[in-house]
Amino acid sequence: MAAELTIVVPTYNERENVQPLLEAVDQALDGMAWELLFVDDDSPDGTHQVARELAATDPRVRCIRRIGRRGLSSACIEGVLATASPYVCIMDADRQHDEKILPAMLEKLADGGTDIVVGSRYLSEGSTGGLSKHRVWISRIATLIGGLLPQVRVSDPMSGFFMMTRDFFDAVVHRLSGKGFKILLDILVSADQPMQVAEVPYTMRQRDRGESKLNALVAWEFVSLVVEKLFGRLFPRRFIAFTLVGFTGLFVHLCILWFMYRHLGLLFFPSQALATFTAMTGNYVLNNVFTYRDRRLHGAAFFRGLLSFYIACAFGALINLALASLLYDFSFPWWLAGAAGAAAGAVWNYAVTAVLTWGGQDVDRG
Repeated sequence: MAAELTIVVPTYNERENVQPLLEAVDQALDGMAWELLFVDDDSPDGTHQVARELAATDPRVRCIRRIGRRGLSSACIEGVLATASPYVCIMDADRQHDEKILPAMLEKLADGGTDIVVGSRYLSEGSTGGLSKHRVWISRIATLIGGLLPQVRVSDPMSGFFMMTRDFFDAVVHRLSGKGFKILLDILVSADQPMQVAEVPYTMRQRDRGESKLNALVAWEFVSLVVEKLFGRLFPRRFIAFTLVGFTGLFVHLCILWFMYRHLGLLFFPSQALATFTAMTGNYVLNNVFTYRDRRLHGAAFFRGLLSFYIACAFGALINLALASLLYDFSFPWWLAGAAGAAAGAVWNYAVTAVLTWGGQDVDRG
């Protein structure tokens, strides 16, 4: 019997959770036609091996092993595209999502008139459960930021647990960024037509196996997604990321300029030059990790890239120094002169380094 519901589960190092998740879903959806599709990003712990062993004896289990590709959102998209079920669910492998609400979510979709059903921790009957106060605080802030996007009208836009109709997914898939870990937020803000959203409360469990994937890269990708959705029609995605890194560099630049010029009493020009060089180096490292993570440079290529970055930014740095010195000589405040100089070469630096630094090097696609 063909599956009515496909549950897509993106995985990375979740070997210990595969079997327990299958048993829990089997119990929750007893008597229903469903399948469990694991999309594994070539986990070093052999998650795909466990999933395939289960698939060999249980036709309801399937596994896609992705080589050279990473990311929760892109894994979810690829998984949904590999199914034919009229309803699809996105669910984590870590057992923090309550599989017992799956029938209620499916019922809301099957009744018609609803495009997507979100499992919410923030409805009156829901709860963040065993999450630490630190994680709850991060989740609340992310939810507040996500709420800045005009299309978001749900209590838990950061939820990783939701179900939707295939027709709705097919209508929105071409506009998804496929970046980051918050695929629901991406879907909600990418729909170009009115959508009907329902929510089902659930209590989030505490992870008892494996490790959380929350890190600085996840936070960066979330911020990048929000900024891209707000301004993506005006600027390329990489330029937005490049600019966000640039703001970090600007902060470093001003801190060093203050320390050298105001605290140590050095002349403005050498202080500005040292601040520029330090910020430029920091920007290269951050852009290599975040902006161009799909073209990340390693080993000798990293240092060749750094040299090309310096060369490419040299003209921008000259503009930076010339403008900053000119403004300072015209009695502009030191901080305004420094900031204006640092901002002047941003577009040049982005356009040139995209080609010279990351466009022509051997890259790591992993």
